[in-house]
Amino acid sequence: MESTTTESKAPWTEVLGSNNWEGLLDPFDITLRLLILRCGDFCQATYDAFNNDKNSKYAGSSRYGKKSFFEKVMLRPSPSDYQIAAFLYATAKVSIPEAIFVHSLSRESWDRESNWIGYIATTTDEVSRTLGRREIYIVWRGTSRDFEWLNVFGAKSESAEPLLRQKTFGATPTTADSGETSSSSSSDSDNDEIPRVMQGWLTIYTSDDPNSSFTKQSVRTQVLTTIKHLVGIYKNEETSIIITGHSLGASLSILSAFDLAENGITDVPIAAFVFGSPQVGNQAFNDRLNQFSNVKILHIKNKIDLIPLYPSGLLGYVNTGVDFVIDTRKSSSLKESTNTGDWHNLQGMLHVVAGWNGEDGEFELKVNRSLSLVNKSSEFLKDEFLVPGSWWIEKNKGMILDGNGDWVLEPPDEEDIPVPSGPVEEMVTATSGDGEEKVTAAASGNNKRCWIL
Repeated sequence: MESTTTESKAPWTEVLGSNNWEGLLDPFDITLRLLILRCGDFCQATYDAFNNDKNSKYAGSSRYGKKSFFEKVMLRPSPSDYQIAAFLYATAKVSIPEAIFVHSLSRESWDRESNWIGYIATTTDEVSRTLGRREIYIVWRGTSRDFEWLNVFGAKSESAEPLLRQKTFGATPTTADSGETSSSSSSDSDNDEIPRVMQGWLTIYTSDDPNSSFTKQSVRTQVLTTIKHLVGIYKNEETSIIITGHSLGASLSILSAFDLAENGITDVPIAAFVFGSPQVGNQAFNDRLNQFSNVKILHIKNKIDLIPLYPSGLLGYVNTGVDFVIDTRKSSSLKESTNTGDWHNLQGMLHVVAGWNGEDGEFELKVNRSLSLVNKSSEFLKDEFLVPGSWWIEKNKGMILDGNGDWVLEPPDEEDIPVPSGPVEEMVTATSGDGEEKVTAAASGNNKRCWIL
């Protein structure tokens, strides 16, 4: 992905939102444009890698392992610029629709409780030296199918108390103090000053399952532990944390950005670039989030997308972050679709980001980006371009002819088989960007354990 215009002179801190992106959105700064596209491609990688075939015993996992992940999702232009630090796995204590969590029909399923829901990656040592900074990315998987999951979750809110530092939250009246359950409606006047978030997002983010090797710790704990670990490793470098997600993944991005700052990451810039995000919390949640000067959120939304309107301001929810509104109707390459899924389609939005020149400007591509990507999981591109719809699929749906002449699902390469990461009773060494070898450990319960990331 190459720019057709010259690079901007905006400092990296401003590209990450230190000045709330003032002067960078219209006219649209090229460095910011490229960063948004990179984040979008990282999000797309979660869709491309996710195994949603219930016939596979690895349904619900990533098809590709950490070592070759960016190569196998064909990240462009330079898959070798980034390295996976950790895969993220989530579970939930409520019934989750298959649009989000997929479970195998096989009795030999890799895990019956959990799903792969994203990854944490960093720039490599070589790239970090060239850039003069270390970029840490948290990428959340969203939903690419129908919107039935919204109805399953409902719109009930819940106190954000599980994410808050107890010493500060203790001074604030809680739902427990008033004798109400934490999931009571956010419209109660008694709760106006309590940070509240949508129950569905919080459930996925904070749930653990002792029966799963992958989610003995919640995805929240996985994120906090890994990020604090990486910030420690790269403490002698200029470091930034960039969080991104689409749809459900956007909501989890906002939650995790808040959570990181709330729980100690206050001296590293945290920027969330989210696409088509549903609303996350109430005004009290936003107010608390805005107290952290190192956290900035840019919401890239399609003007006609309905998902960012959900659950609704009538239920006490508000928009979070700075809105960057684009309009897929500006591109003459896209159909005049009445399909609401197209309005929410990630690749459709990225195509428009690549050519956006403001609401009043003419659409003109400023980045060399393949038009065919639009139809990766849709049929949003006009038929005249002769690009098949939903073309990113496994060859023969993963079926191969074995030595006995039978057609069977091809087993994954050994490096692509899901393996739980987490505490092990051995020391793990890591090398920081300045070449200094360090031994790192994370506390788990009363025991100190090291983490394989």
